[in-house]
Amino acid sequence: MKKITLTDKRKSNYYYNEAIKTLRTNIQLSGQSIKTILVTSCYPNEGKSDVILSLAQELGSIGKKVLLLDADIRKTAYVGRLGVEEEVKGLSEFLSGQANVNDIIYETNFPNMDIIFGGPTAPNPSGLLSENVFQVFLKKVREYYSYILIDTPPIGTVIDAAVIGRCCDGAIFLIESGSVRYKDAQKAMSQLERSGCQILGAVMNKIDSKSDKYYSSYY
Repeated sequence: MKKITLTDKRKSNYYYNEAIKTLRTNIQLSGQSIKTILVTSCYPNEGKSDVILSLAQELGSIGKKVLLLDADIRKTAYVGRLGVEEEVKGLSEFLSGQANVNDIIYETNFPNMDIIFGGPTAPNPSGLLSENVFQVFLKKVREYYSYILIDTPPIGTVIDAAVIGRCCDGAIFLIESGSVRYKDAQKAMSQLERSGCQILGAVMNKIDSKSDKYYSSYY
């Protein structure tokens, strides 16, 4: 396994960090059989990747071995976001037979956290993810990790998350506060449920604690 140094340029926020710890605890209480978890949203840019990264770091900080898997092989963002300058191989290359498992799993400088990047944009993402090789791959790597957190494209936009959901133990649906219409959220949730994947719960993201009476009074 290759080692890689990642740079997290985000500023620390007390309320956000506490919310991530609560999310981590809720996942742990979901049961020992819940190891492979996808995270999706209704629309792009709802903050899904930031939440997954923070959750992976939090789980790793308490000694859980975590694999962050970027399964958005349509528009991967982690290489640029985490300051990776060297050439790396990713999931799309593995699924298309251009790389093996050992080529795409990277040990990071974050405690107990490994990562698989999305790789080059694939012309047929849902087709690659539907193949048996992806399901076999998840079954194999889940033996080595406490949790596998899978970042998927927005389910309200493309079908990839539902395809991946058939191979997962559970799913988390992320919603940006004040930006998602009720009907769109319901439709996206129904799509995820039809995949047969257990929905563990929803995460409300980008809440303005200063304008929210409950949060401002509580803290």
